[in-house]
Amino acid sequence: MTAVTDLVPSYPMTRGCPFDPPAELARIRDDECPAEPGVARVRIWDGSTPWLVTRYDDVRAALADERLSADADRDGYPAASRSRRVRSRGRRRSFIMMDGPEHARHRRMLIGEFTVRRIERLRPLVEQTVTALLDAMEAGENPTDLVQAFALPLPSLVICHLLGVPYADHAFFEAQSRIMVDLTSGAEASAAASDALQDYLAGLVRERLDEPRDDVLGGMAARVAAGDLTVDEASASALLLLVAGHETTANMIALGTLTLLHHPDQLAVVRDGDAAQVRAAVEELLRVLTVTHVGRRRVATEDLEIGGVTIRAGEGVVLAAEAANRDPRQWPHPDEVDVTRGTNRHVAFGFGVHQCLGQPLARLELQIAYPALLRRFPGLRVTVPDSEIPFRDDMAVYGVHALPVAF
Repeated sequence: MTAVTDLVPSYPMTRGCPFDPPAELARIRDDECPAEPGVARVRIWDGSTPWLVTRYDDVRAALADERLSADADRDGYPAASRSRRVRSRGRRRSFIMMDGPEHARHRRMLIGEFTVRRIERLRPLVEQTVTALLDAMEAGENPTDLVQAFALPLPSLVICHLLGVPYADHAFFEAQSRIMVDLTSGAEASAAASDALQDYLAGLVRERLDEPRDDVLGGMAARVAAGDLTVDEASASALLLLVAGHETTANMIALGTLTLLHHPDQLAVVRDGDAAQVRAAVEELLRVLTVTHVGRRRVATEDLEIGGVTIRAGEGVVLAAEAANRDPRQWPHPDEVDVTRGTNRHVAFGFGVHQCLGQPLARLELQIAYPALLRRFPGLRVTVPDSEIPFRDDMAVYGVHALPVAF
């Protein structure tokens, strides 16, 4: 006899097409049966069964609902993996795992560094970095791996400049970062990687206490000196900025390029279009690809209703932005890549008080990187079939581990 709990699908689900979210997500989202209103129980790695929210309006509303906590220390919080649970509980926390006034206080200390106007000042640096990397790629081996030649070093160099982290240490922090976002990492390895990175960043903050500098770590050190932050709090936030600042954008560059190569008409718009067309194209790629593909995790602090379903206090909730961004209630033909779409209110960067702080930087890098790459190498092509590309199903940030290209 089949128990009811045996019918609960596992999450994350397996993709069929590497460019689309799992079909099971769409089935939950689009089922018009009143008993399945886009909100369903799913089973995660530890056997618990949090709620999965899939529809755009519900995900957006839930992301703004203060009755859903981002605090991973709370009972019922649906951690993405065992290593993430071990790494987050009782350890140094970044502000994205805080709620209410505590979260607001920490976020306010950083928000001035990521305003659109402040990030726009980095445009010359990003353009120079892109040009230098493309020069090196052109002078180097052909074929090459686009991830290592261009997609990964660009955001790494830029976030290092912004934070004040020596890029000479990139092999160290990129390796630790990969362990942290690898869903298959052992708990001890993941915690050790997190500790190593936080200790490294704490050392840089302490250096700024003795020798102040005009960078983000310098600003954090000033806050420490003023008694607004501890070194541990500063290093936890710096860790988040460093990891998110290169992992997400690197994968958007590589996966977005691969997507455009599959759609030559769309690629031509990005390569030949004006600034407004490129901005629209970047928003469409962010919507369609949604590289943070294991859902935003929350736990209810009181009873509430989502999509007509009652969520009880203490129950976990997973907000599937990758499904919400393909919701046909919001976009016509949502599975099609159309870089000429107009208004694109996707939730690839989240929504509400936890909306991604670094989104202006990510947008700037993508708006410069895609057309520059395609204009420099009009004959850019992938040298292997999709079946031989190592897609990142095993990582918290989706994309490709490598992308062999010729030009």
